This record gives sequence, C-alpha cells and structure tokens, in this order.
Amino acid sequence: MDVAMNLFTDIRAHVITCLDALTARGDLPEGLSFDNVAVEPPRDAAHGDMATNAAMVLAKPAGAKPRDIAEKLVALLVEDARVAEASVAGPGFINLRLSDAVWQGLVGRILTEGERFGRLDMGAGQKVNVEYVSANPTGPLHVGHTRGAVFGDALARLLDYAGYDVTKEYYINDGGAQVDVLARSVYLRYLEAHGEEVEFPDGTYPGDYLIDVGMALKDKVGDAYVGQGEEVWLSEVREFATERMLELIRADLASLGVKMDVFFSEKSLYGTGRIEAALAALDAKGLIYEGVLEPPKGKAPEDWEPREQTLFRSTDHGDDVDRPVKKSDGSWTYFAPDIAYHFDKIERGFDQLIDVFGADHGGYVKRMKAAVSALSDGRVPLDVKLTQLVKLYKNGAPFKMSKRAGTFVTLRDVVEQVGADVTRFVMLTRKNDAPLDFDFDKVLEQSKDNPVFYVQYAHARVCSVLRRAAEAGVEASDATLRAADHTKLGHAAELRLIQKLAEWPRIVEIAARTHEPHRVAFYLYDLASELHALWNRGNDAPELRFLQPEVPEVSQAKIALARATAVVISSGLGILGVTPAEEMR
Repeated sequence: MDVAMNLFTDIRAHVITCLDALTARGDLPEGLSFDNVAVEPPRDAAHGDMATNAAMVLAKPAGAKPRDIAEKLVALLVEDARVAEASVAGPGFINLRLSDAVWQGLVGRILTEGERFGRLDMGAGQKVNVEYVSANPTGPLHVGHTRGAVFGDALARLLDYAGYDVTKEYYINDGGAQVDVLARSVYLRYLEAHGEEVEFPDGTYPGDYLIDVGMALKDKVGDAYVGQGEEVWLSEVREFATERMLELIRADLASLGVKMDVFFSEKSLYGTGRIEAALAALDAKGLIYEGVLEPPKGKAPEDWEPREQTLFRSTDHGDDVDRPVKKSDGSWTYFAPDIAYHFDKIERGFDQLIDVFGADHGGYVKRMKAAVSALSDGRVPLDVKLTQLVKLYKNGAPFKMSKRAGTFVTLRDVVEQVGADVTRFVMLTRKNDAPLDFDFDKVLEQSKDNPVFYVQYAHARVCSVLRRAAEAGVEASDATLRAADHTKLGHAAELRLIQKLAEWPRIVEIAARTHEPHRVAFYLYDLASELHALWNRGNDAPELRFLQPEVPEVSQAKIALARATAVVISSGLGILGVTPAEEMR
C-alpha cells in the first residue's frame, strides 16, 4: 500500500473529500470553509491513531449539532481501506484507527526516502534572513550569546529543511561608543606589553583576552603609539581591535558548529548616506516629523526637559509611542542605524526577516516591527524571537565567572566543559522564551533524565544492531531492508514506534511555521523513548528482539524498523546541529 510522506496531511485530505461529499448530497451547506479542520494525534493514544475536529469546527457555521455531522462523516470515512475504525467521542470529536498495513508501509517509505523523509517544500524557496548572536565585538561570546547562537542556528537549519532559502546573518555592532572603549582597553594592554604598569578605569574591559591583542598591536606598530594622544591612535586601534575580536567571535562560533553566511557592519551605515536613505523612505510616506515626546512614565515633570526631536511615527504601525531617530543635537539615535539595517535587508529582497535577541531587548520589538512594516508597506513580516537567560550550575552550585573574560562565563568555557553536541541539544530543551538551567553534571549523565544522552543512545543502539547483524551473517543493506516483509511488524509496541515516526513531517511543519526548533528536540526524546521501550520489551519477549538470526526474514523486517528510526533521529539531530552517535563511550 502506498503511503503519503505526511500521513496526517493525507488523512486530512480524505476527511476534506468526505466533507465535500456531504456538501454535495446536501448534508452540509455550500460555501463552508474547511481551513480550520485538523487531523492530529489524539491526546490519549488509547482513543485511536488520529483525531479530527471537523464536526466541532463546522457545527456552528453549518447550523447543525456536532454529533450529527460527526456520525454522517464517520460513515464515509470508514469506506476508505486505510481507515480500520472511526468513532464519535464526547460532543463530536472523531477518533480514527488506521489499518496495520498503513503503518507497516511507512517503514519502507522512510527507507526509500532516506534523509528526504520529512523534508518539506512549504517554504517554496522564499528568502528568509535569520539574524542572530549579533554581539558587540568587544570580547568573547558569553553563555547568553550561546543560547541565541544555538537557537538561531537551529531555526535556520529547520527553515532550510522545510524548503526556505535561508541566509544566516550576524550584525556587527561596531558603530557605537563601546568600540571606542574597546580601543582604549586594547591601548592599555599595548602599553602593558611595553612594560608599563596600567590601571583599568571603570567602564573599560579588563579581561585577559585582550593581552594577546595588545601584544599583537605592539608587534604591528612597535612603540609608535606610546605616549601619544587618542587623536593619533584611536581610529587605527579601534579598527585593529574590532577585527581581532571578530576573529575571536568567529572561532567561538566555529567551536559550536555555527557558520554565518553574512557579517554586516553597523559602521558601514554611517557616513555613506544609507541611514539618510532609509529615513527618506519613511519621510516619503509621511512618517517622519519634528515633535516633542510626552515625558517618560514614572518621571516627575520637573525632572524632564522637553526637546524637539526628529521622530518616526511608529504608532501608525502598531507601536505604543513614536520613536526618536535624531537627537536635538543632530546626532542619530541608536534606533536610526537599525532602521537602515533592516531597510537594507528589505532592499536585498528577503521575503521574511527573523531577529533573535536576548531577553533584555523585549522593549525593542514593537518599534522594530513598526519600522519593517512601514519600510516594506507590510509586505515583509518580521518575527522577533527573544531568548531568556541561562543559569549555570556545577556541583550543585552556581558556576563561577571566567577569569579570562573578566566578568562572565564564555561560550568557549561551556563547550570545553561538555562539548558542542551536548551544549547545542541542552540549549534547545526549553522554549526560547523560557529560562533554562544548565547543570554541567546532569548534562553529562548517562540516564533517561539526560535528553541528549537518551537520544544519542537510541541512535547508537540501532548502529549496534546493524553491526551485530553483519557479525551474525544477516543481510541488512538498505536495499534489503527496504524490500523486507514489513507486515511482520504487528506487535503494538512496534506499531507505536512507527506511529511516532509518522509524526516527523508534521512536527517539522509545525516547528517551521511557529519558528520553534525546540519542538524537534522534544519529538526526538519521545521517539527515543519508543525505541528504548521496544528494545527493553525484547529483554523479556525474545520475539520482539531486533536481531533474530534464526529467522532472517523476521530479523530484516525488525531491523528495517530500527534503521527507519535512526534515519529520522539523524535528520532531527541534523536540524539541531548535533552529530548522531554511532556508539556510546
């Protein structure tokens, strides 16, 4: 029996066909929208394999009782050979059980499709820009950046998997005063490299990571800047230090398996007319004006001096207040280059923009969305994803700061402690906007409570079955496994594992649509649980063991199921940027 790549989509199409038939014979009124009709796994697996809300969502617009619609629909649904049973539950939900042949046929389909199983064309090649990390180039990346880097990278991989044309971008915040502070800090390390004693005043960067940069500057310019004023060295040192910090940041990201397509410099927007062009585009729409803002909430009027500024009418596009783009002294606000940067993205032809910010940027979301809406006339959606804080623990206590960084735990500290695979997976075990506890001891535990181990172990178990099959002389090539008699997979535990595999394309679709790659991590844990449960049943029931050398045809069917599971785990881990384990050490 041929099985569609996404069984849920396929069965939903059957439901819609039956609804069309009810409409044609007058049981439903013409013109009903079926957009909200869904087919999903039931909340309780005991109720069936799938459930549809069709009767519930159509009752009110059809002017009928949900159960009346459901009973007529059930009679048509069971006419399809794939539907073994359909029943009405509660006020009008419909539960479906599919024939075993449907599930058994899926195993061969997964092995035929291989890593393409679950890939979607929902993106249809739309161009999406995912901007993430975008840390100030003033030092190594810290643990907060780590979460944003992992989340942004997994989201980009997910969207690519779902058929989008994805650009991964890093916005270098090199246009502000913090880069001057970096240059002054490097200059102090430069003097130190010449044997001078220096003190780091408040507001500079005292981390050890600048020692090498100061030495490198000495190697480049000798003593040319010693005893000189800022007017001599500031510009050159700023450029030198920024490039050195970007090299450090690139190396940090590489240690995590993150590679950007584009590094975009904020500095490139200044003095080039690009900020002016973006604001001119808004002005042409009547959205730039000179005005005075209301005093900020919580400040007494005597503490606040009204000043006329150049304002963006962001309230026309959903913001709470209008926003300044130029100060009364004629300098740009920090919002102005961000408007220009997003205008550049729109001009580059992206169909969707996604920004991944830290939780401290929550107040920035509405104004940025308003700017993109105004600049693109509402054509280009901007989705801003906020990543919450990460709390680090070791030996039951908060993990201490990094001496090298001076004030924080670095990305490299985390990766060196537990490895890139563990770091990435654990960072995706919570939704991006939920706080995350990262316990160095627990993430290395070899137990069910450690999701990364549990999923890796499932993949490694399949690899061990394939190795043992070769040792036992059981032919288990992919071609043989594809052609195996999958009807021999009839035990409830085997069918449950196949049913979980069937959910993979649906999970990809939902995760890509909602921009939530953590759904993939959750799914992989559930899939691993089903595989481990079946494996453990084999300890007590030999007929359920994957490898049965005395009956090769049975063994091949069961190994095919294990191999199909490994295919999906490997695809899911690929989206998360995690390497599938072939054996556990």
